[in-house]
Amino acid sequence: MNDCLRDYQQEMKLRLFEEWEFHRNVMVQMPTGTGKTHLLAAIVREFLRGSGSRVWIVAHRRELVDQIEETVSRHGMSKEDGRVRVMSIQWLSRNRKDMYEEPDLIVIDEAHHALAETYRILWEKYPEARKLGMTATPCRLNGKGFMDLFDSLITSWTVAEFIGKGWLSSFDYVSIRANSKEQRLIDSLKKRGADGDYQVKEMNEVLNRETSISRLYESVERYAHGKKGIVYAVSIAHARRIAACYSAHGLESVAIDSRTPASERKELVDDFRRGKVKVLVNVDIFSEGFDCPDVEFVQLARPTLSLAKYLQQVGRGLRRSANKESCMLIDNVGLYRIFGLPARNHDWAAMFEGRMIGNALSRARTE
Repeated sequence: MNDCLRDYQQEMKLRLFEEWEFHRNVMVQMPTGTGKTHLLAAIVREFLRGSGSRVWIVAHRRELVDQIEETVSRHGMSKEDGRVRVMSIQWLSRNRKDMYEEPDLIVIDEAHHALAETYRILWEKYPEARKLGMTATPCRLNGKGFMDLFDSLITSWTVAEFIGKGWLSSFDYVSIRANSKEQRLIDSLKKRGADGDYQVKEMNEVLNRETSISRLYESVERYAHGKKGIVYAVSIAHARRIAACYSAHGLESVAIDSRTPASERKELVDDFRRGKVKVLVNVDIFSEGFDCPDVEFVQLARPTLSLAKYLQQVGRGLRRSANKESCMLIDNVGLYRIFGLPARNHDWAAMFEGRMIGNALSRARTE
């Protein structure tokens, strides 16, 4: 199956197996859109060929389980085989006590979440199992590193290198001015949530207003007319209001959030893939693991202090597809002033080790 891996994926696989000679628990960093799930499946396949007999793949959310299962089965490992189990962390937390098998390898998808208590238990309960963490962004807003869970970090090429070699889409980037009304509204946000990011309630009060939403629509109309895209909203109410506004202007849009039933969500995403729906407005649903390569624009309408959140969101637009020349990134909340452009290099090793915070403080704010 090596022939179905791209050169950089093959290189990452070799480096991982070399690293496993010395360390049990390894984290792998690759930018969003570069095929982490395919690499994951190829690694699991090789692991089972060797000493391993049972692998657990743990996803951050239920929607990602089907996607991973599908990729794993394409690599010749079916669900019925029993050697590979893909599950969400929520399902595993509820059912772990009833599981009598012990895994030889636990793969954590979107492993920047691994510091949560629900994941830490896996280290306590299964100390003998190897652990592999996969993420685009090995950083946390609270500045904690990952060294108490993972022994080492393997990093891939930079976003700029992936774009240069044609594996990721090039992009155009527009943003609000430093002295604009929108930027002043965002600068007025003072409250923080439990995760250290802006408080959703305050963001919603400040940004979920008709004038702000009209400006969002004007930006899409001006910079992404006729294109398909994803909008990141502050709250469920904000997402629904944006979708209603865009649809009222003849731009077929739907809002998707955690309350949208799974079957309906799948139907809406399929409509988007087919082009029946032009815009998906969402609240954190498509920040991670959402594979839809023909996203032609991404609109950022949700302020954040999290570098991980920023890169996961813009990364949805950088996946290549046959008819896409480049992606339009519309930053209505001034995130580039905090984090730089998506192709900026980051010191992932420093963040992994906890020497640098994965947020706005990791770069001087430039006006």
